[in-house]
Amino acid sequence: MLGSLRSEFLKIATTRIWWILAIILFAYIGVTAAGMAALSGAITGDPEAPPIPSDMFPPLVYSVATAVGYVFPLLFGALASTSEFRHQTLTPTFLATPRRSIVLGGKLSVAAIWGVVYAVVGLLASVGIGGAVLAATGHDTLLGEPDTWALLGRIVLAMALWAIIGVALGVLVPNQVATIVIVLAFTQFVEPLLRFASAFWEWTATIGRFLPGAASDALVGSSIFTTLAGGNADALEWWQGGLVLGGYAALFLIIGGLTTWRRDVT
Repeated sequence: MLGSLRSEFLKIATTRIWWILAIILFAYIGVTAAGMAALSGAITGDPEAPPIPSDMFPPLVYSVATAVGYVFPLLFGALASTSEFRHQTLTPTFLATPRRSIVLGGKLSVAAIWGVVYAVVGLLASVGIGGAVLAATGHDTLLGEPDTWALLGRIVLAMALWAIIGVALGVLVPNQVATIVIVLAFTQFVEPLLRFASAFWEWTATIGRFLPGAASDALVGSSIFTTLAGGNADALEWWQGGLVLGGYAALFLIIGGLTTWRRDVT
């Protein structure tokens, strides 16, 4: 397992895709968080605006790291596994480590570590830039509160789980182009529409909370999407959201492990 971990780490560290995604993630989250923080300042400064508790804004700004940034560790994990199929490096990998379960375990472990890296990058943007704008507009950043640090810790956990889901999805759908299309189409179009549509009826809202993005928001405990939808009294608890995300990863891994991962490679 140590050899597999070392191999998987080198495969990622010696390529450019991980830091390219990290740069884009930082810029995207930084701009979004700064815009939300500035908007919150404008809302609280408008005497005609409805009164909104000021302590609601910092968690929304900080959770941007997962609310809109979770696609980056998801894509990273998917690329980490599908690249093996695309570039046919899976053959020497299995020759060096014939036990495929060990190879898969190494990939999942390294992906989780890189998910933490992307979480740190996202938090540097959302907390660093967004928090600075909040402070400049007169808001309390709440960085001295234990609840805020608990939220940041759950963000790290969520990003690690998304990276693991990406690896599992890449194992299930080894075609790299198809996997990228699935990830982008589902995260940017399909799921947002499903979450919006499910909010109109109670029975659909009950189902909608088990969507991956909704489960991630429940795990973190704050999200701009949940707030815009008016909140959800029946939202999952944070630990339930984590179990749902873990369930998606397990489902993809089991199906992929029993099918594509066991096939002969050339």
